[in-house]
Amino acid sequence: MIDPHNALIVISGVAGMTGSLVARKLLDRGYSVIGFDNFFAGSRSDVAALKEYSRFTFHEYDINDREEMDRLFKGLDESPRKELHFINCAAVVHTTHFYEIEATFATNVLAMKDMLTRCITHRFVSYINCSTSEVYSMDSYKEGGVREDMPVLVATAEQSQRTSYAVGKLLTEFMMKDRVAKGLILGCSIRFANVYSPSELHDQHIIPHIITSLMEHDEVTLLEHAKETQRTFLHNDDSAEAVIALLMTPSALDGSVYNVGTTEEIAIPHLVEKIGAMLGNPKPRIRYQGSRSADPHRRMLNCDKLMEATGWRPKKTLDAGLAECIAYRQGNRR
Repeated sequence: MIDPHNALIVISGVAGMTGSLVARKLLDRGYSVIGFDNFFAGSRSDVAALKEYSRFTFHEYDINDREEMDRLFKGLDESPRKELHFINCAAVVHTTHFYEIEATFATNVLAMKDMLTRCITHRFVSYINCSTSEVYSMDSYKEGGVREDMPVLVATAEQSQRTSYAVGKLLTEFMMKDRVAKGLILGCSIRFANVYSPSELHDQHIIPHIITSLMEHDEVTLLEHAKETQRTFLHNDDSAEAVIALLMTPSALDGSVYNVGTTEEIAIPHLVEKIGAMLGNPKPRIRYQGSRSADPHRRMLNCDKLMEATGWRPKKTLDAGLAECIAYRQGNRR
C-alpha cells in the first residue's frame, strides 16, 4: 500500500473516462494527484469536479508537446513529495481513430516512451501503462477467455490499417517490460476490453450509440457484421479499481501484462434488445449497413492473472451498468 501522505500520483489523460475516475477514487482515499490532458477526448466537467479537491492540480497540457512536458516535470522536481507514481491514460482511442496511423503512433508510442524515460530520469517509483485488448486482433476469443501469454493472430497492413493501433500498444508493453527487467522502474501494462461508463461522451461506442439511437429515433443502425458479433463489457468503475489495485500491489509491477475485463458475453443484437426492453421497447428496429475491417466476431479475456495478483474482481453486472447508463442519459436529456 502506498502512503498517501508521502506520495504524489501523476495521471496523463486525466479528463478521459478512466483517468478521471481513477483520479477521483485516489483523491477520495487521501492521495494527492496531478493530472494533465489536452481534451482530445476528455470531459471539462469531469476536470471541474476534480478541481473541487484541494489535493488535485490540473494542467491543460498535450502529452506530445515537449515544452509543456518539460514544465510539468520541472514542477515535479520541486514537489516536497518523495514518492512519485505515473499512470499513463493518455491515448488516441475510440475505434474511429484506430485507423489514424500518425496520430496513434505519436501519442500511443512515442509519447508513452518519452513519459517512461522522463519518469525513470526523475526517479518515479512506478509506471502503469494502459494498453488494450486490441492487441489480440483476430485471435480475441478462446474458451475461458484469451490469456496474456497466448500468441496472437494479427491482421496485417494488407488487411486493415486498424492493426496499427494494436501493434503500437503492443510495442509499449515491450518497452515497459524492458525497463522493469533492467531495474529502472516498477510497472505493468493493462489490456482493457470494452470499457463503458454512464457518463461516456462518445456516441460512436456501442452502448451509448444504442441507448441514444433508441431514445431519439426508436431504432439503431449497426454494421452488417454486428449480426454475428459478441462482446463482453467492463464498467468503468471496475476498470478504475483494477488500475488502483495494480498501483497498490508492488509485487504485481514486475513488467507483466494484465487483462482487465469480464466473461459476461452478449451478442450485439441481444444487447440492442436488452437496452430496448429497459426503455420500454422489447422489439427495437435494427438497420444493418456498412462494414469495418479487422473487427473480430468475439472478444473475451481471461483475467485470472490479475485476480490472483491483486484480488481484484469485477463487481458491476451488465444489467446494473446498463441501467446506470440509461438513467444518466435520461436525466441529462431533460
